[in-house]
Amino acid sequence: MQQLTGFLLLFPLFVLAVVVHEVSHGWAALGLGDRTALEAGRLTLNPLRHVDPIGTLLLPVFLQMINAPFVFGWAKPVPVNPLSFRCPRQGMLWVGAAGPAANFLLAAAAAFLSHAGAGVLSGLAVDLLRALALINLVLGVFNLLPVPPLDGSRVLLGLVPPAWAGVLGRLERWGILLVILLLYTGALDRILGPSVWFLARALGL
Repeated sequence: MQQLTGFLLLFPLFVLAVVVHEVSHGWAALGLGDRTALEAGRLTLNPLRHVDPIGTLLLPVFLQMINAPFVFGWAKPVPVNPLSFRCPRQGMLWVGAAGPAANFLLAAAAAFLSHAGAGVLSGLAVDLLRALALINLVLGVFNLLPVPPLDGSRVLLGLVPPAWAGVLGRLERWGILLVILLLYTGALDRILGPSVWFLARALGL
């Protein structure tokens, strides 16, 4: 019962984190000249416009049920048209980086508020702010993995020679399977853990 109560408290924070992540992609694209996300009505914090049945609902619940060290997932991808950018490869780099960057900024803001509110806010409010910070750190680090279709692969595509783009593109169909394999073997925890805990310590969590 206590585990269920904790999950019900944390789940809205997770949804907020993935929604901010996706909206940031859309705003970055709009800033670079692509109105696709705007015209699709995706530049909103309304979670109903972003929920993905698997990434936002089923996967987090499953990870919580198996007591995974980290709970992560994703929202429905915001539509982006790279051809609207003056330089499509560089444009996708910035759009890809915007999601994790937003998570890291939200983590820093939540950590700051948890410290500033200590002794003023209730203990539960401080704990939820710290949890929000950790959730965003996990999502930011997870999405920076250079595995298609995660954001890290978009950033990598903008940095590597164009000849490599085709190779990474062909890997995209296997990307989610690779993530599942890393999760099943426990390798994903070992990859995410050091970076997440380093950032958490840096934020005083």
